[in-house]
Amino acid sequence: MADLPAQYQSLQSELESFIIARQKLETQLQENKIVMDEFEQLVDETKVYKLTGNVLLPVEQDEARSNVEKRLEFIQSEITKCEKNIKQKQEELEKVRAEIIKMRG
Repeated sequence: MADLPAQYQSLQSELESFIIARQKLETQLQENKIVMDEFEQLVDETKVYKLTGNVLLPVEQDEARSNVEKRLEFIQSEITKCEKNIKQKQEELEKVRAEIIKMRG
């Protein structure tokens, strides 16, 4: 029989990394939503700049808005993947936990 406690610990560690990744993605999602809210406040003629390295470069407002929309879509899809991985790891953890309990019972 495999070393179930070690397997359980490994799965817990993997689950923790998925949860941390999910939290980071959620932070990015909120930051980008704030940027989109800021775009809603702008008038069409407002100049928009993008920070590239140490330099602010002018960028078309439509292009900047489009980039943020794409980023939001990407982050949302990554969150969905992450949540799927979290659910899968939780199910694997539950199976190993049940095996451990059976062995000790």
